[in-house]
Amino acid sequence: MRILTTALILFPLFTLAAENTSAPTFDAAAAERFAKLALACVDKEYPNKISHVLNSDADVAPPRRLTPAFCGCYDWHSSVHGHWLLVRLVRTFPDAPFAAAARDALKKSLTTENLKEEANYLRGKGRASFERPYGLSWLLQLCAELREWDDPHAREMMANLRPLEEAAVERLKTWLPKLSHPVRIGEHDQTAFGLGLMLDYARTVGNEEFAKLVSDSAKKFFLADKNCPLAYEPSGEDFLSLSLGEADVMRRVLPQNEFATWLKEFMPQIPTTANADWLPVTVSPDRSDPKLAHLDGLNLSRAWMLEGILSALPPDDPRRPALQATADAHRRAGLAAVTGEHYEGGHWLGSFAVYLTTQRGISKSPASPR
Repeated sequence: MRILTTALILFPLFTLAAENTSAPTFDAAAAERFAKLALACVDKEYPNKISHVLNSDADVAPPRRLTPAFCGCYDWHSSVHGHWLLVRLVRTFPDAPFAAAARDALKKSLTTENLKEEANYLRGKGRASFERPYGLSWLLQLCAELREWDDPHAREMMANLRPLEEAAVERLKTWLPKLSHPVRIGEHDQTAFGLGLMLDYARTVGNEEFAKLVSDSAKKFFLADKNCPLAYEPSGEDFLSLSLGEADVMRRVLPQNEFATWLKEFMPQIPTTANADWLPVTVSPDRSDPKLAHLDGLNLSRAWMLEGILSALPPDDPRRPALQATADAHRRAGLAAVTGEHYEGGHWLGSFAVYLTTQRGISKSPASPR
C-alpha cells in the first residue's frame, strides 16, 4: 500500500481563487489526496481500537480474523467509511489516477467470505450494541453508494454485502422502537446523525418500511424541541453538532415551510445578517490526540449540516446569508485541517471532507466537481 510522504500530505488540498473565496476548487487532484489517505490505512491493521465482547478464550483474535473486511483504519467504523470514501471518489472521478488502486482495495476487502464473517460477527452473542448507530449507519451509506453506482464491480460488491446489510437493518429496526429518548452527544452515539444516514439509505434502496420507522423516530424525538442550547456547544471532544445534527435530520422529514418554522423555534440564534459570529469555528488544541482531533471533524460536519439546512429553506428565507457565511467559514477551517500529518485524524477526516465536498447528504448522485 502506498504511504503518503509528509510533503505530499501537507500540500494544500484545495486551490482558492482568492483569499476569501467561499467555494474551493474540488477536482481529481484534490480527490486523489483524500483517496490516498484512505488507501494508506484501509488495510493497516495496527494500531487498532476494537470494541469487542469476549465470551470465551475463542474470542481472543486479531482484528483481521474478527472483522476481516473492516479491520483497518484504527477502528471498525472508520474502516467502513474509508471504504465508502473510495467508492464515492471512484464514482465521482472514474478516470482519476487513484481509481485503479481504489478498485483493487475495495475488491480485496469486500469479498463474499469476508462479509459473511462480518455478518456472523455482528450477530454474535453480546454484540447487540456493536457500532450502533454510527458504524451501522455508515455501513448503510456504503451500501447506498454501491446501489447507485452503475458498475459491474459495484453490483458484485453489493451482493457480497447483502448479508451484513440485512443484519445491520435488522439490528436498527429492532433498536429504534425501544429507544425511549434520543442520545444527545457530539460523538458516535448521537441519534440525530445516525438517523440522517439511515433515512438517506432507506430512500435510496426503496425500503419504505425502514424509511417510515426512521422518519417517525426523528419526529418523535425532535419535533417538539425549541430553543436549543447552542451556547453549550462544543464539548471538548465533539465531532458532531448536536443542535445542527438535529436540524439536519429534521430538514429530511418536514416539508419546506414546516421546516422553516420549526427551525425558527428550535434555533432562534440564527441572525438575519451575513456573519458567522453566532457559531464560531473550532480549533483542535492537539491534532496528535485522537480525542482532541475530533474538533477538526466538527468543523467539517457543521459545514455539511449547515449546507443541508440551507438546501431545505425557501430561497427568500432571511437566515440564508448567515447560514451560508457560517458554512463557508467552517468549510475553510475544516478542509485546511485534513493534512494526514497525524494518523489520529488522517484515518477518518478524509471521509468527512469527501462527504462535505461531494454534497453526499444533499444530492443522490456524485456532485459535479466544484
